[in-house]
Amino acid sequence: MTALKYLQHYPTHMQDKIRHLQTQNALGDYITQRYPQSHSIQTDKALYQYSNEIRQAFLRNAPLLDKVHYDSKLSISHHALGLNTAVSRVQGDKLKAKKEIRISNFFKETPVEFLRMIVVHELAHLKERNHDKAFYQLCQYMEPDYHQLEFDCRVYLTWKDV
Repeated sequence: MTALKYLQHYPTHMQDKIRHLQTQNALGDYITQRYPQSHSIQTDKALYQYSNEIRQAFLRNAPLLDKVHYDSKLSISHHALGLNTAVSRVQGDKLKAKKEIRISNFFKETPVEFLRMIVVHELAHLKERNHDKAFYQLCQYMEPDYHQLEFDCRVYLTWKDV
């Protein structure tokens, strides 16, 4: 039985379906039928605007984003598709924190739905630091199909990893 490293925590019957598609060389067809379009968000400036629009629509009280950019150092092999960081520094007698989101370059070539899913995930960390129930509820609030998109993104990763 082939190990599906991106789908390990899903039920066995779901893994079996993906394994079957994999043996049939049909993972690509599954993904392209569900998500036929790529996106045009290729620059850091466009990614910042895209992320900020989502933040404005759903998280108005969340801190402003200082920087959002694609990062070539983030890779799927290290299970890092995006990072949310706060860089703190002292400025006079105040502590300034800069909020930054980095998205793996991998998402430049994916369907827009997967990019949205990862941006929503990282934006949710502005309000909820841990991956708990409240975090996933916030993700679903911003993207109602969040769980399906996360699963399909993992299938996409499995397909691209082969």
